[in-house]
Amino acid sequence: MRYGLIAALAAFAVLFASAAKSDDAPKDVKGIYLMSDFPAVTVRPGETSTINLRLHNYDMTPERLALSVSGVPAGWTATLMGGGQPVAAAMPATNSSVSLELRLDVPKNAPNGTQTITVAAQGATSNLQLPVAVTLAKDLPAKLTLTPQLPQLRGTSKSSFEYQLGIKNDSGKKLTVSLSAHAPQNFDTTFTEQYGSQELNAVPVDAGQTKDVKLKVTPPNTAAAGDYKITARVAAEDAVATTDLGMTITGQPKLDISGREGLVSTRASAGKETSVPVVITNTGTAPAEDIQLSGSAPSGWKITFDPKQVDRIAPNDNKEVQALITPTEKAIAGDYVTTVRAAARGESASTNFRVTVTTSTMWGIAGVGIIGVALLVMVGAVARFGRR
Repeated sequence: MRYGLIAALAAFAVLFASAAKSDDAPKDVKGIYLMSDFPAVTVRPGETSTINLRLHNYDMTPERLALSVSGVPAGWTATLMGGGQPVAAAMPATNSSVSLELRLDVPKNAPNGTQTITVAAQGATSNLQLPVAVTLAKDLPAKLTLTPQLPQLRGTSKSSFEYQLGIKNDSGKKLTVSLSAHAPQNFDTTFTEQYGSQELNAVPVDAGQTKDVKLKVTPPNTAAAGDYKITARVAAEDAVATTDLGMTITGQPKLDISGREGLVSTRASAGKETSVPVVITNTGTAPAEDIQLSGSAPSGWKITFDPKQVDRIAPNDNKEVQALITPTEKAIAGDYVTTVRAAARGESASTNFRVTVTTSTMWGIAGVGIIGVALLVMVGAVARFGRR
């Protein structure tokens, strides 16, 4: 059993190696090749330029290859680099490649025109040559690339949307790049440093380098739920680059509390329950759900609601509930303040209602009775003692 398992694993390894080999090298290609993605380039006098090369071995026995460069104009310096250092030979393994770089240092006074430089790789059985056409130009046209890290963001109208943008200067000189953005009406846009809050209108970008900036977009609180498009734009000299950014606003409820017809005052009797109509309005852009009602009143008072919660209020809609307010029996006549609150998943609102309390009519009747009895007693006393 053990040997059978080992044999199966060995067979799997052979099949895997065979599949990997067939994937690495095309079946109809065999040999060692010296290649470059860009064998014709344009550079500026007085600058250092790098041309990427590679030696690829397709299904051949590894061979040591001596490297050389010929046709270098007077005053120029051409250096073959490998692994970050000058190299004079390379040896690509079977179905593998070796990356090389041809570094050119061109003097400032070099005349315009095209020069052909030949890179050679020579071994026991191979003699490879790659001509590279190098054209000198005093001023290369400016070229910019604008790339967003996350082009599509999602949030509510209270969110701040921040897009990370990479500005690449693909030209041969340093550029001062202006920044701008086009957004829907009332949307605020600002550019800042990638790790800072300093607002920017333009940034310098070195030749061949990338500069990261941040575009912050703030929608108005009244923005409706939906998809929005923002276009970021960078420009320098005659070069312009743009990129489209997406924003999805999910909407946000906004609650408002008032009395019926806007009335926020009522009258109540001490010790008696009074029903006060309360109107809850959703002025936001998304439904308000599971709205919990609560209130606060002076000490000893009681405040409840009917119903105790509202399941849902659509945007630009309202619902009416009853606030049941009971002042304490010992409340004296006067004006009091009670607060009504509504909360729904992070959104809340509150308003104050003025309650004018009057004493109970029973106490008034009792008071009149007491006064009447006192008068009768006094009249009786006067009549009795007056006859003496």
